[in-house]
Parts: sequence; C-alpha cells; structure tokens
Amino acid sequence: MGKSIVLLGSQWGDEGKGKIVDLLTTKATCVVRYQGGHNAGHTLVIGTQKTVLHLIPSGILHAHVHCLIGQGVVVSPTALLAEIQMLQGQGVEIKDRLWLSSAATLVLPYHVAMDKAREQAKGTQAIGTTHRGIGPAYEDKVARRAVRVCDLLDLALFQEKVIENLDYYNFILQNYYQQPPVLLEEVLTQAQNALETIKPLIADIPAQLLAYRRALANIIFEGAQGAMLDIDHGTYPFVTSSNTTVGGVPTGSGFAPTALDEVIGVTKAYCTRVGSGPFPTELTDNAGQVLAERGREFGATTGRSRRCGWFDGCAMRRSVQINGFTGLAITKLDVLDTLAEIKICVGYRYQQQHFELPPIESEVLQACQPIYETLPGWQTSTLGITDWGNLPKLAQQYLRRLETLIEVPLAMISTGPERNQTIIMREIF
Repeated sequence: MGKSIVLLGSQWGDEGKGKIVDLLTTKATCVVRYQGGHNAGHTLVIGTQKTVLHLIPSGILHAHVHCLIGQGVVVSPTALLAEIQMLQGQGVEIKDRLWLSSAATLVLPYHVAMDKAREQAKGTQAIGTTHRGIGPAYEDKVARRAVRVCDLLDLALFQEKVIENLDYYNFILQNYYQQPPVLLEEVLTQAQNALETIKPLIADIPAQLLAYRRALANIIFEGAQGAMLDIDHGTYPFVTSSNTTVGGVPTGSGFAPTALDEVIGVTKAYCTRVGSGPFPTELTDNAGQVLAERGREFGATTGRSRRCGWFDGCAMRRSVQINGFTGLAITKLDVLDTLAEIKICVGYRYQQQHFELPPIESEVLQACQPIYETLPGWQTSTLGITDWGNLPKLAQQYLRRLETLIEVPLAMISTGPERNQTIIMREIF
C-alpha cells in the first residue's frame, strides 16, 4: 500500500528539508515540488559531493525516482536550464525522470527587474527578497496576466503576451523607479535557449499524480521555505509569495488533500531566519555566534548570513496548528553540542499580555519578549549518532521537551549533514 506524505519546513525555512527528502526517497517513487521558485535552495551532501538544488526536487539524485514540478511553482526557464545542465554535468540523468506542469507560471527578466527595483527603492524597509523575481511572477498569476509554461509551445503567442506585459512593466520601471527598460529580445532569447531542453518535460502533473496514486506508489511532496513564511499565515509582510504550509500541496500540485497520509514538519533544534521580519528568539550574543558558525548558517540560494536564535515553541505551536503535523524531523542537533545551557521559548510576553501563540500582527510580534525555559547542555558530540540510546541523556531530555511542548512525536533526528547521520524513531514508509 503506497503512502503520500508531505515534508515541509515548520519555521522560517532552511531547516534541512533536502536531506530528509533525500533520505526518504530510497523508498519513494516520486518527489513533487508544489510552490515557490528558485528563491528556495536545498543543499544535499552525499559523500564528498555537495549539490544545491533550487527548482528540481531533491529526489533527482536517486536514479529510480521521478520528479515533478507542479503548477504552484513559478519557474525561471534559465534557472531550470542551468540546474539541469549542472546535474547532467554530475552524471545525473533527467530524461524520463523530470516533468514540469504546463500550467506553471514563468519567471521572466521583467519580474527580476521589478523585484530588484522595489527592494532598492525601499532601502532599509526592504522585505529581504532574493531578487529572483518570485513575487512579481506570483502577482502576474493572481492578476491573470501570467505567461505560463504552455505558452512556450507557441512562440508567437508567447511573444504577444510578453509584449503586453513589457508595456506594463517598462512603464513602471522607467517612470516610477527610474530604471532602464527590459528589452523584448532579452526575454525571447532566454526562452528560446531553454525551450529545447524544457519542451520534452512539459506534462499534466495532476493526471500523473493520480496515476501514481492508483499504482499505490509512495509519493513525497517537498516544501520550499518554511511555514512562518507563508503568504497567508506567516509574519506578513515579511513572507514569501506562496503558500508554504500544507494547503499549498493540493492547490500547487492537483493532488487531492484527502489522499495525504502524513505531514512531517522539519525543524532545526534551534531557529534561523534569513532577511527582514520579526524574530523573537534572535540571539546577537556569543551563543548566536556559536550557532551561526557551527551550523554554517549561510543561505543556499543567496549566501546571506542567517539570523540565529533559540528554538521557538510559540511559533512552532502555530505551525503545528496550521499544518497538522503527524511527526517531527529535527535537524542540526549536533550544532548545540558545545553549549553549557540551552534555552527554549515557551511563550511571549507583550505589555501585560501572555501569548501561547504568535500574534497575527507583525508589529506586535516584533515587540514581543520571549519567555524561556533553560535546560542544561550535554557538551559532548552527537555528530553522526544513529541510535537514540547512544545520545547523551541531556540531549534526549532536550528533544523530549520539544516533543512535549508542541505535542507532536519525533519521527527522525538528524545528527549531521550526510544521509546516514540520522536517528530513525519510526519508519515513515
């Protein structure tokens, strides 16, 4: 009997989802991306080979796995082409293994230009986007002016739609932001350069997923970013432009929500955040520096330093509430190995109020003070441990406290970057 599971980030992204997906794909038939774009990044370490993926699902490194990119993803043709070429250069075959929804929205050069212009104009008030054009592409989708993957199959129609959009974008770029216009030739050239490679990949993703389900295949839906960056449920406006929570799965892939069997929340043993926005447990002291250095906290997509902080149980309660996690995959436990004491946020204090869940208003959240519990650190290495019984007792105590605090059982614990550096608490498939 096949299972369909969702693996998504439960914090602000960068939780190590790629490794967990990669680990589980040994028993999966297909892995599906359902939201986001090449603003996401999954870093996989297998032996001495490090691979960073932005659009293509992590399962591509397993020769038996089929990888699907759903219509909820916004796709840069040039980024997808570069990623395919990178994988082929590593000897990874993508033919008859990678498919792209014909209904996915394209990210084109005018989206990138608009993204950069807006962020530059906002200065210190910038959202902190990746400058990849993701937000403007989603805007086009909602405004019903998007150019989609299927439009690449008719270059005359593609050109017609691009010309109409360029009239709109170039007017704003030149007259509001005083930026140079995007040239039609640039957009057409990029699309044509990618078309030969992309054309054989175009498919009806909902139909394929139904076929896998009927064949009782194991399916993994791979989230990008994290739940607290969800456009509807995150720390708005410091969020991404898609639904990073479990609701993005059926809309972004066309898979029936009633057919999902498990939702696994991937979370670090501490917290990180890239870019601007409220982050109640952020550390600017020596402990924060230790987390950043030991965790190598730099974004896979941008290279930006990540802000680091203690585990936020309050934010995690909201994530659990929204996503209905059936299990937790905790990553980077080993990063905490040297600390004499470790704090856990169990609530927020704001003026005379106490919050068990994060307030909706980002302005209020920004002013919240974390309420901490302090646990003793184990101060011994957990790197590479694969058996629960071999963990230091204080590490076990810390993990059990997290489990109790957010009322979701542990499913697996990552103790290092490599695939085999994992404690399996229960088999998912």
